[in-house]
Amino acid sequence: MCHISNKGLQLIKQFEGFSPVIYKDSADLPTIGYGHLVLPHELPSFKNVITKSQAEALLKADLLVAENAISRLIAAPLTQNQFDALVSFTFNLGAGALQRSTLRAKINIQEHSAVLIEFLRWVYADGRIIPGLVRRRKAEAELYAS
Repeated sequence: MCHISNKGLQLIKQFEGFSPVIYKDSADLPTIGYGHLVLPHELPSFKNVITKSQAEALLKADLLVAENAISRLIAAPLTQNQFDALVSFTFNLGAGALQRSTLRAKINIQEHSAVLIEFLRWVYADGRIIPGLVRRRKAEAELYAS
C-alpha cells in the first residue's frame, strides 16, 4: 500500500490549518489539530490543548483511512503526486465522496486530463462555492498533474 509523502502531508496541513483546541468546522462538527474530527467518545481526551506533534500524529492516523480507501477504490496505477492529491481530497471529503465520484471513474479509466476538471467540481458546501475549497481543489489538481 502507498503512503502519503511529506509534500502531500504539507499540502493537507496548509489547508487544514492547526488548532490546539476544539473548534466547530464549516459543517459545525467538533474538530481539533489538523482537521481531526472529534468523535463523542474522544471529547474528554481533548479538553485541554494539544501540541502540533500530537496533532500530526492524529492526522497521520486519520490519513491511513484515506490511504486505505484509495488502495481499495483506485485500480489504475498512480504516481506519488497523484496519490498525495487523492489523499488530500479523500481526507477532506471522505471515502464515500471518492467512491461515488466521477473523479474516481475517470482515474480508473486513466483519463487523467479529465481528472483535473473533476477536482474542481468539489467546491460547494450548502449549495454555494467556498473560496477555500476552490483553492484546495486547484492545489490538489496541480499536484495530481505534476
